[in-house]
Parts: sequence; C-alpha cells; structure tokens
Amino acid sequence: MSAAVTEEGRPAGPVPAVRDPAERKARASQSFWTAVVGVPAIFSVLRLGVEAGGELQTTLLLVANVGTVNLLAGFLTTAARLLSTGLVATFALGAVLRVSVDRMPPTVRRPLFARWVDVTPAWFAVASFLLALVTWQLLYLPLLVPAFVAAFQLTPARLHEQRVPRALLLVGLLGGYAWLLAPTLADAVDQREWLALLLLSAPPLLALAITGPLPGAVVRPLASVTEAAVLATLVWAALPVIGTPVLPLTVTTVESAPGVTEDIRGHVVTTDDVSMVLLQERGGVRYVPTGQVRAQVLCPSEEELPRHRLRIRDFHVEDSLLEGLGRRVRPVHRIDAACRAVR
Repeated sequence: MSAAVTEEGRPAGPVPAVRDPAERKARASQSFWTAVVGVPAIFSVLRLGVEAGGELQTTLLLVANVGTVNLLAGFLTTAARLLSTGLVATFALGAVLRVSVDRMPPTVRRPLFARWVDVTPAWFAVASFLLALVTWQLLYLPLLVPAFVAAFQLTPARLHEQRVPRALLLVGLLGGYAWLLAPTLADAVDQREWLALLLLSAPPLLALAITGPLPGAVVRPLASVTEAAVLATLVWAALPVIGTPVLPLTVTTVESAPGVTEDIRGHVVTTDDVSMVLLQERGGVRYVPTGQVRAQVLCPSEEELPRHRLRIRDFHVEDSLLEGLGRRVRPVHRIDAACRAVR
C-alpha cells in the first residue's frame, strides 16, 4: 500500500522534526557556559548564607560588607580546586565518549559531555588543566596525567611512528616519573599509606590505556552513569566548600573593664572608628568598641592542619604547587597560643 500524499506531492501526516546540528551545538554551548558562570555565583551566595548560620539579618550584614572582589578571591582560593575538578572530569570523559560516538551511526544521540567538548575551545580546556595543576593537592596531581591523555586523546602511537622509539620514550617518561617520586613512594610504604601509594603510582599506568574508543554497547549506559557520578561527586565535594568561611579566622583580645580581658574567636566583618563587628565562631554577631581592642591574631582552621607526613621533593603532599611555592617564600609561622586556648 502506497503512502498518502497531498496535492503538492508531499507525504500526508505529521512530518518528523529534523534537528539542526547548528541549533544543537548552540544549545550545548549555552548550557555549558551557563554552568561555568552560574555555579560559582550560586556557590558564593550559598557560602554567605551558611557562614551567617542561616540567619537572614546576618546574611544581609555579610552581603553588605563582603565586597565582590573579596568574595571572588575567597571563591578562587577555596573552590577553584572543585571547579577545575569538574571541568577536568567533563573534558576527559567527554573526549572518550566523543571518539566512541563518532564511530557509531549518525542517528545515535551524542552524550551531554561529548556535546560540551564539541563546543569548548581548546584554550579553555588547557586553561582548566593549568588551573588544576596549580590548585590541586600534590597527592592527587598524578590523576591529571590520565585525564589529560583522555581529554586530548594522546595515544602512545602519537609519540612516535615506530615501535622501538615509542617504547623508549614511554620507558623514559615512566622512569623519570618513578625517579621523581621514588623517595615519596618508599616513605608511603614505610608509613603504610596505601591509598597515597595507589594515588601516586597508578595514574601513569592508567594513562597508557585510557583513550577510546569504547564498545558501542557500553557508550550509552556509561555516559548516563558517568554524568550522574560526576554530578553526585561534585555535590558531595561542594558541601565542605560551601561551609568554608569567606572571612579570616581571628582571636581578638578585648578589655571590657580595667584589667579584665576576653578573647573572642571569630571572623572580622568590618571595622570603623566606632566598633569592630565580629561574627563569632559559635554563632552570633558581636559589636566591640574599637577602643577596647587590645590585640588580634590570625588563626588557621582545622581543615588547614596537615593529616599526612609525606613530602614530594620538599613539598608537602597536601599542599598545591601554589601553596608550596608560597611556603618557600614565606614559611609557616608558629600557631599563636591564643588560637589553641580559645575554642
């Protein structure tokens, strides 16, 4: 039976909508840049609300006194690591999914991460890896090796056309990496830091087989699982970041009466000729007359205290490259006794 046609010769009935590739690319680009710009802004607002203890008036006080530059600086110093992690994971997974989908029929819908990789400029991907390079802790920095290899599809075959020179290059790269981390790996074994040993030794080996393409049967389920996993991981990692204070933690010594002093642990919101506004660590805002302030010291938070004793060539594994270089310029000072006494 032939299909019904109209007088103009076109098939009768609804005509299936044809999706324009340019339109799909524009939508993917819009969703990607919305996420890149919108997530930091939402994070900044949420951090002020959490630091205010959920109180509306305290939140408004912080909004009025914490400038945009200070808020941006606080976000970059504490949440840049999380932002770069999300971007690196997106580019690495998206590149593997893209090269896998490219070998499948054109009718197969491209995964979200693959579409984001399609519309992302190469310079932005490189900048994301550079941001991760200077902000990630050294303990997790080796994970950038397989991620970079996957994002830019750097297969071993691209090192050299012939097998023997290619094998020599691989051996040289792996040997240099082993020489760099040999003392740290030995210390990890002595201290039974098995997780640190795995994080430092496994990524270069994983990079040898991380590139695609993947079998067509696993692309669709893997895309759904990885996208959900990346989102869940970022949400889980974002919770402590949202709770990280925007303002510096201090202990302020106040003389409320002649010979009577009090130490107040909290964050300085603002200071003028009349009073100093302190957001106390245990909640509440306190206005202290400026004339009663006798001393003030800067204190580290509990999250800044080291948990590992491993070092990589004089850099602590829990420091980033940026933090490690900063400690060389200005070494860490001893924690003031007032920081330990006031809790």
